[in-house]
Amino acid sequence: MSELPVLHHDAVLAAVSPAEAIERVREALLRHHRGEWVMPSKVYLESPPFGDFRAMPARGGGLAIVKWVTSFPGNPGYGLPTVTGVICVSDAENGEPLMLLDARSVTALRTGAVAAVATAALARADARSVGIIGCGLHGAWVARCLAVAGYGPGVCCDPSNEAAGSLARELSWEVGSREQAARCDVVSCVTPGSSVVIDAGDLRPGLHLNMLGADGPGKAEASVGAVASCALFCDEWAQASHGGELTGAVQAGLVTREQVTDLGAVLTRDARGRPGAEAVTLFDSTGLAIQDLAIAGAALEAWREGRVQAQTVTL
Repeated sequence: MSELPVLHHDAVLAAVSPAEAIERVREALLRHHRGEWVMPSKVYLESPPFGDFRAMPARGGGLAIVKWVTSFPGNPGYGLPTVTGVICVSDAENGEPLMLLDARSVTALRTGAVAAVATAALARADARSVGIIGCGLHGAWVARCLAVAGYGPGVCCDPSNEAAGSLARELSWEVGSREQAARCDVVSCVTPGSSVVIDAGDLRPGLHLNMLGADGPGKAEASVGAVASCALFCDEWAQASHGGELTGAVQAGLVTREQVTDLGAVLTRDARGRPGAEAVTLFDSTGLAIQDLAIAGAALEAWREGRVQAQTVTL
């Protein structure tokens, strides 16, 4: 077998710009809704009490991937990232492995990109200010992608003043409290999902919420009451209803499938988006393998065109 290119964390971020990530993820959601790109729901392998592993396959555009990624919330205490992993890209016609990529950077890019796609589709046309609650790796890329999409200025809120301050300085935004961030036009929550950061009292007419941190069973960033009070959208119902922000409200019998619209249906205009200027819209993102496929495909193209260098391994 020939040498296999490998893109490390920084190489992935050099290969795919935020603007390209936004467009690629938007196209992936369209193609998935049309049935052109396919994926099963992610598989969780618990590793109690430390965290979990996730396997995420997808196929589309002549490629197939599997993402092997982790979530170990206690890792920062040991100087390790919460999220680590690898993505293998293969040729969908003959199964040949084509590239290995760092999963952490791909996850961060597609998380930021889908927040920008959802905001453009669901927020009020006059929405501008951004509240970021959770300014870690993923929160930072959410902020960067929203800024590239034309949103801001913003308020950065994080238990780490250093993390919030660094992101605010980078984007010329400001550091603020949770309450200040929640008063913005677009509020993006990117926390571990271990505690509620948005309650019903935070909801205001015209608000748009991107809920991005609750990506597994038992996690939630919004109270059940807050979720049930919103016009609801998600990346995919099968995942969101069993391991996302919607799960608690679904289990309590407060939300049904008929009340939740997939973002892909809004993008294809098969379904209505924001029901009115005064509505509060909530987008629940659990992270889809087709989004990872979109970013991985863009990175593979960048390498083939000589726009980024790769390490190599021989299998």
